[in-house]
Amino acid sequence: MDLTLYVKFFLGLVAIINPVGLLPVFVSLTSHQTEAERNHTGKVANFAVVVILLVTIVAGQHILNMFSISLSAFRIAGGTLIAIIAMSMLQGKLGEVKRNKEEDREASAMESVAVVPLALPLMAGPGAISSVIVSAAEHDSFINLIGMSLTVILFGLTSFTLFRMAPIIYKILGKTGINVITRLMGLLMLSIGIEVIAAGFKGLFPSLLG
Repeated sequence: MDLTLYVKFFLGLVAIINPVGLLPVFVSLTSHQTEAERNHTGKVANFAVVVILLVTIVAGQHILNMFSISLSAFRIAGGTLIAIIAMSMLQGKLGEVKRNKEEDREASAMESVAVVPLALPLMAGPGAISSVIVSAAEHDSFINLIGMSLTVILFGLTSFTLFRMAPIIYKILGKTGINVITRLMGLLMLSIGIEVIAAGFKGLFPSLLG
């Protein structure tokens, strides 16, 4: 069991999903709720994220096979998407890649925001799903899939803890502090995206290795 793989996978989820950067959105979407209701929303949202990512780990490779998509091609597509979201994060924004204005209007009218738009697409968005599919396809042994599944569960618990402390963290860090963290996560995420794209090109064009 390669612990380094799981640590890298966990840090990748932290960078791509960026739960700290989502705290202002979480506080805004749950501003009308009591503390108990806010905690329930955070619990449901993170449970939904864990379920979505676990299904992605199990079914990701089968989805690629179903559409006859090579892993290398998907790496380039997924890496490009991750890089686009990262560029938006570097500007201190969540980016319309994750959420558009129409979804904003729908969210404001919804009683429950835990699953949509919080869990999907804000947290378990296309960037996170692409990253998980690539990781699961690269390390597809049974032990690694179990290890990555446990890592996803650990991430869900960590993210839920952050959401539970959202008002305190938001008050301490403020908008500027959260923007700084978002930009740092964006830089890490951009690096991950470039690595994934490079691996995809090397897979499609083996001569590049030379």
